[in-house]
Amino acid sequence: MNREQKAAVVEGLQGRFAEAPLVILTEYVGSSVAELDAVRRAVEPAGGSFQVVKNTLARRAVAGTDMESLTEHFRGNVAVIVSGDDPGAVAKIFREQAKENKKLAAKVGFFEGDLLKGKEVDALADLPSREELLVTLLQTLLAAPRQVLGVIRAPARDLLYLLNNYANKLESEQNG
Repeated sequence: MNREQKAAVVEGLQGRFAEAPLVILTEYVGSSVAELDAVRRAVEPAGGSFQVVKNTLARRAVAGTDMESLTEHFRGNVAVIVSGDDPGAVAKIFREQAKENKKLAAKVGFFEGDLLKGKEVDALADLPSREELLVTLLQTLLAAPRQVLGVIRAPARDLLYLLNNYANKLESEQNG
């Protein structure tokens, strides 16, 4: 790999790291190419990417950024998972892949400015997805107007029930 290629790799990593809310460093010792390819294909639909990187190039990519705390973890056989817009979905997919491939383990993660240990990356997978959070927010926003509307309609509804009951009573007295 010549200097221009290395510079292109570093630049590409810097761009992806800057945009990603979640980065997971994973160990993969003993995994086959097919197993790693399965991980790569699994995270892509969620907007993530999986790449085995040279440690020296990855250290250069995080140097001078808020992810600089990852530098010391680029040792040994390390692959990088970079999430897209939904970090929870990528974390869930990674956890599922790690269950299938016991040789795959989260070393550390970097989420929204915080360095996460391996177990904390697994805990991130338990968070609801972006879509689930949006649905919950929408339900919450819609609940308040419905409650207000119910309060506004209550007196008219109660009056209607009262008049119907009175009409039924008069009708039963005339027939009875």
